[in-house]
Amino acid sequence: MSFFDLFKRKKNEQPMEELQWNKMWDLWVEEAAASPYAELMTYESEINNGGHMQFFDNVSNTDDLPQTISILYTVLDGILKQNLENAYRAYSEHQEDEDTLDEVLNECDNVFYEHESEIEKILKEYAKTIKI
Repeated sequence: MSFFDLFKRKKNEQPMEELQWNKMWDLWVEEAAASPYAELMTYESEINNGGHMQFFDNVSNTDDLPQTISILYTVLDGILKQNLENAYRAYSEHQEDEDTLDEVLNECDNVFYEHESEIEKILKEYAKTIKI
């Protein structure tokens, strides 16, 4: 059996959940993922690449940040929703005080990382709905 045959066989043996998960991220890249999951995927991706500051700055430059925050509030609950509220409030109110802003956003980043598995659960449920 050639390497190509082995790779092709392995790919075809991927569990459906993995195929759906990968398709979900493909849809996100193509800007075809459903809302509010597209916004949640952007939120997770940006936080993991540079924290809340990167998320707020990048979304502000490419999209309507207040609208995106509102959409995220519909899918997040509990501590993650409160954490996003705290981060957004700090971002909105402390632009001129970089030290305070950095301190609050770093705390919010840490809370996000501690509870990121809750976001993963939401996204896994969404991925299960994707047709392969």
